Amino acid sequence: MKGKEFEGKVIGITRPEERVKEAVAIVEEHGGTALVAPTLELQVSNTQSLIQLCEMAGELDWLIFTSPTGIISVFKHCSDLKTRLNPNCKIAVIGPRTENYLEKKGLKADIVPESYTAEGLLECFEDHDLKNKKIGIPRTLAARDALPTGLKVMGADVFVAEAYKSDLPKDRTRVNQLVEAILNRKINALTFTSTLTVKNLFDMLDETEKQDVVDILKSDDVVVAAIGPVTAMPLHELDIDVLIPEKYTVSAMLEILMGKI
Repeated sequence: MKGKEFEGKVIGITRPEERVKEAVAIVEEHGGTALVAPTLELQVSNTQSLIQLCEMAGELDWLIFTSPTGIISVFKHCSDLKTRLNPNCKIAVIGPRTENYLEKKGLKADIVPESYTAEGLLECFEDHDLKNKKIGIPRTLAARDALPTGLKVMGADVFVAEAYKSDLPKDRTRVNQLVEAILNRKINALTFTSTLTVKNLFDMLDETEKQDVVDILKSDDVVVAAIGPVTAMPLHELDIDVLIPEKYTVSAMLEILMGKI
C-alpha cells in the first residue's frame, strides 16, 4: 500500500545508473524526492578472461553469478552459453534479482542463499563437495575476494572472469550535487547498496570535504542506510551509524528508513 512516509523528504541514491529504477519508484510512491547520484559506473566488457570462461563452459561444474550485470555481460559476449555449458553444470546466484535475470535467459538457479552476500553463498556450498570442482565466476575484479577465496579453501578450482568494470563515474556532476546537498543539510537520508558505492563517494572528495561529510552523516541531520552488513562496514569504520534491514534488498532498506526520517 502506497503511503506518504517520505513526503517532503529527499533520499540520496548512490546506486549505478542501471540499477536505480526500483529505488526511485519506491521513494516517489511514498511521496519523497529521489536524489540520484551514482557513485559507481558499470561497463560491460569482453575481456580475455571472459572469452576464456566462454571457451571452458563445457568443463564447468558450477557457474556463479553475483550480479545481474555479470549475466548481461556473459550473454552479450557469449550468446550461445546455454549450448556451451556442461549439461551437468549447476548455477548459483547471489539473490532473487540476479535469479530473475538468469531465468529470463532460460536458465535456472540451483542455489539462491537466504543471505544475499558472498558469505551467504559460501554457507550454501558447505553442503556440497567442491574438491577439484571447476567453478566459473564472471564479475568485476573490484569485488571482494571473499567468495573465490572461500571456494578455494573448500577445494574448488576457481576461475574469475572480468565480465564488467566498476569505475568512478566519468561525469561527477550529480555526485557533486549530492555532496552539496549533504553539506547544506538539504538531504534527509543517504542509501548505499555496495561497499564500492561507499568507497567511491569518499574517494571523490578532498580531505576537507570528506571530514565535513562524515561529520554531517554522524549527526542526526542525515539518516544513513546500507543494504547489508558488508556494505555498512566502511561506514562503521568512519563511526557513522547505519540502518541495516534484516533482508538485504533495496525495498527492505527503504522500508526500514520509513518512520526514521
